[in-house]
Amino acid sequence: MEAAERPIATPIEGSTPAGVVEDVAASTNQGREALKDIVFGSTAGIVGKFVEYPFDTVKVRLQSQPDHLPLRYKGPLDCFRQSFRQEGFGSLYRGISAPLLGAAIETSSLFFSYRLAQDALQATILPLTKPLPISALVVCGAASGAFTSLLLTPIELIKCKMQVPAQSPATAYRPLSALSLIASVYKHHGIRGFWHGQLGTLIRETGGSAAWFGSYEGVSAMFRSFKMPSGTSDSSLVSLPIYQQMLAGATAGVSYNFVFYPADTIKSRMQTEEIGLGTSGRRTFWAVGKALWQQQGLKGLYRGCGITVGRAAPSSAFIFAVYEGLRSAFE
Repeated sequence: MEAAERPIATPIEGSTPAGVVEDVAASTNQGREALKDIVFGSTAGIVGKFVEYPFDTVKVRLQSQPDHLPLRYKGPLDCFRQSFRQEGFGSLYRGISAPLLGAAIETSSLFFSYRLAQDALQATILPLTKPLPISALVVCGAASGAFTSLLLTPIELIKCKMQVPAQSPATAYRPLSALSLIASVYKHHGIRGFWHGQLGTLIRETGGSAAWFGSYEGVSAMFRSFKMPSGTSDSSLVSLPIYQQMLAGATAGVSYNFVFYPADTIKSRMQTEEIGLGTSGRRTFWAVGKALWQQQGLKGLYRGCGITVGRAAPSSAFIFAVYEGLRSAFE
């Protein structure tokens, strides 16, 4: 709470103790900040998803080409061309309903848990009066990614299955609804089936979110240091123009996707397996990774990485710009 608001906590005879009033005020402020994280993060995530989704569809199709068959797509441009010729441009947005929900959940969860992790560090280990160092912010980013992975895996499972054309001729190019896929996964594998590929999501989100927030905070701090007035010790008080926010966000998007991309490739392979495979027929994260390495090497683990990094830069730029803009507008 601002200092001007503190007098309401002055104790008088028969009134509520000052400490209780301040605790209530702090709780109200925490709730307000949490609501902002959820609403603004959801909005930013949805905007970013519309920007990146066609590129994400191409990425998943490149990643999930069967091991035992000749490659169907020669590269991103060939995948775009074949998809447009055979199914139309709308096929690149197939299954976007689940990812829009996922983007809202993922981004709001990331910002919400990122702030909570910072509060927890300052309440337990680090001083509350000083800004957190970049190393601490990286740790907070990793914690937010680990939490978010639990929410994201079921949504990505359905998304990946909708993005990839069916392998059997009878169902090829016939769009599958999200509800029919949810019912099929539950029928064959139960509740646990929705977390197939969780380890890959955990690795990608934990490491990727550490790089995402760390890169954004690091680049933002660099920009602030250039324009920080003399005598100012706290660079966080310096606001950035939107183009610098977007540059920092673009850097964050590239960092997030490149470093832990192999984990995402393995996850996509696992999540695009035939639903009807029994539990004994579904391969583990390490088994899929080993097979891919033996057959295609490092190149196979990074298939589709170029287009992923290319779409991540503008997507993350918009996400951070929208989020920061909304927070400034409703400060």
